[in-house]
Amino acid sequence: MKVHIYLNFDGHCEAAFNFYKSVFNRDFEMISHFKDMPDNNNIAEEHKGRVMHVSIPIGENSLLMGSDSIPDFGPPHKIGNNFSVSINLEDKAEGERIFKALSEGGSVTMPMTDTFWKAYYGCLVDKFGVNWMVSVE
Repeated sequence: MKVHIYLNFDGHCEAAFNFYKSVFNRDFEMISHFKDMPDNNNIAEEHKGRVMHVSIPIGENSLLMGSDSIPDFGPPHKIGNNFSVSINLEDKAEGERIFKALSEGGSVTMPMTDTFWKAYYGCLVDKFGVNWMVSVE
């Protein structure tokens, strides 16, 4: 299992990650925008240039990841609650177990499902208000 920090921004994710790139002296491992989604017709034109996902390796086994929020996807951006703990696993049953346990007493914001980026993925807020993302590659 790998655990990473996932940051959310309101339209300035790319600028923030260009800054982090310079701080950590690393290149993007990956960057994609909402316009790159296979079915992006339900995304407003002014939001298509926002970052859907970006990652920078900042250590031997650590990634700093992030995205921009958009009004129609997920909860609204709120300073102070704009991060998630991202768990990346290789075993689907273990991913399901962890997701179910973390969501007990909390709220599921996206149930575990197969995604177009080829991961089995879901997100939730636990009973203590912590945002979690569970991904099985």
